[in-house]
Amino acid sequence: MPLTRREAIAGFAGGLALLTEKAAFAQAAYPSRTVKMMVPYPAGGTTDFLGRLVADQLKSGLGATVIVENKPGAGTTLGADQVAKAEPDGYTLLMATSTTLAINKTLYKKLPYDPVKDFAPIALVAGVPFALIINPSIPAKTLVEFIAYAKTKPGLSYGSAGNGSPQHLGAEMVKTAAGIDIRHVPYRGSIPAMLDVIAGHIPFMVVDLQPALQQIREGKVRCLGVTTLKRVAAAPDIPTLAEAGLAGFELVAWQGVVAPAGLPRAIVEQLAAQIGTLTADPATREKLTTISLEPLPASTPDSFATYIKTEVERWAPIVRNSGAELE
Repeated sequence: MPLTRREAIAGFAGGLALLTEKAAFAQAAYPSRTVKMMVPYPAGGTTDFLGRLVADQLKSGLGATVIVENKPGAGTTLGADQVAKAEPDGYTLLMATSTTLAINKTLYKKLPYDPVKDFAPIALVAGVPFALIINPSIPAKTLVEFIAYAKTKPGLSYGSAGNGSPQHLGAEMVKTAAGIDIRHVPYRGSIPAMLDVIAGHIPFMVVDLQPALQQIREGKVRCLGVTTLKRVAAAPDIPTLAEAGLAGFELVAWQGVVAPAGLPRAIVEQLAAQIGTLTADPATREKLTTISLEPLPASTPDSFATYIKTEVERWAPIVRNSGAELE
């Protein structure tokens, strides 16, 4: 029987406690100099926020000097490739996403790194739910009404954060599940696309819920549902797409920390223990929930490694069916 997403990332019971115990035996010399957390996105976004949250935990938990370096570009491949080629000594880490470690494997013909072979997985941090939003001028109050409307408007355009982004693939998943004919308009980021939905330049999009929630509450866009299987705690009044008419629909991106392959196991476990402490903290989980992120069950380096492999396989047909392919 296939594992659910939560079962796949949870690891073995007691894994976090074991990591904490083993971390005590890690090399005393680590960390003895500045640790760099590479974030392959611009400052101010969700990944940057989580990268800085982890960096603060490493600072306090390990007594380390940790700097965050933003290196956006090429669908996260610039920053990821730099980390993949760094020394595996624990002083260069990557705040990676499902785009970096799962989607890009199929999306790019010539990916400069191998998501499975070139990184040492450390820990998952959080999930990112999405929402289907439309311009309020569209005469549809529910998902069923929107699907009916879209069927009368073949080629209805939608925006995304770029070719192969979760926003793009999410809309393509809606297209397949709903049987509608829609046209992709890629943007350089989800915020510019959402602003054009607000302005009425494009009718709809699938957008990460965090930056959209305030716009939804102010009535600047209409939300037809969230992409998680269960309602999001920060917006319990918004139905899921699954309950609104697309049975079984689920789209959740994820974020986690990896290092270059070959990182000594003792350091892997030392870092994993710190991130486990962070993600188990009730105050941190409440903070994530408040800003529309999804706290995830505790993971181990081994369960995270397995999860990456299964996610590469899961996203591959979705990417191929979208028609997205990059050099």
